[in-house]
Parts: sequence; C-alpha cells; structure tokens
Amino acid sequence: MTLPDLIEHCLAKKGAEETTPFGPDVLVYKVCGKMFALTVPDDVPPRVNLKCDPDRALELRDKYDAIIPGYHMNKRHWNTVCLDGTLPDDLVRDLIDHSYDLVVSGLKKVDRGRLG
Repeated sequence: MTLPDLIEHCLAKKGAEETTPFGPDVLVYKVCGKMFALTVPDDVPPRVNLKCDPDRALELRDKYDAIIPGYHMNKRHWNTVCLDGTLPDDLVRDLIDHSYDLVVSGLKKVDRGRLG
C-alpha cells in the first residue's frame, strides 16, 4: 500500500478528518476529534501509527516484521505499521478499519449517533 492509498482510505471513513496538531510535518486522522491514525509523509518507507486491541497488537508484532510497537505512542494500544511492501494491502486496510472502529466504539453515544 502506498501512502496516498492509506490517506485515501483514512479519509473515506465516515466523519474522518485530516489534521496537523503536531505541526505541518505530521498528518493526524481523527473521528469526532479522536485520533485513529498518524503518519509523517516524509518517512521513507512510509509508516503509520494505528490503534489496536492489545492482544491483537502483540500477535501482529510476532507475525510481521513490519509491525512494531507504536513509535512515541502507548505501546500497549498502538502499533507502527511500516508500508515497506511486505504487508498485504488488505491487511493494512483492515488495520486502519480496526483502529477507526476502536476509536468510534469509545466515543460518547451522541457522537456515535452523529456518524450514522
């Protein structure tokens, strides 16, 4: 998966927005003000931090060299996914969806309702 593909998938999520709260060099994808993805576009190869269920996070790290504990994040709940071409695109899309779904499930009921 390429970085433009990743960005497109993040922005296709209902209610998703791209923000730059850490400065112009870091793109943060949020839903209802809560972060579900973070990337630095200048990284080579591209990487993205994604929220993940703690047990699944450990399994993914054991299975894939391109998935490591979240860089500068709570390592229990976040993974850094390296887009170096070794991960199937479907897996990366699934991990973005999983991150988004985890964040949405933690939103207040009224905010979830706004997403439809």
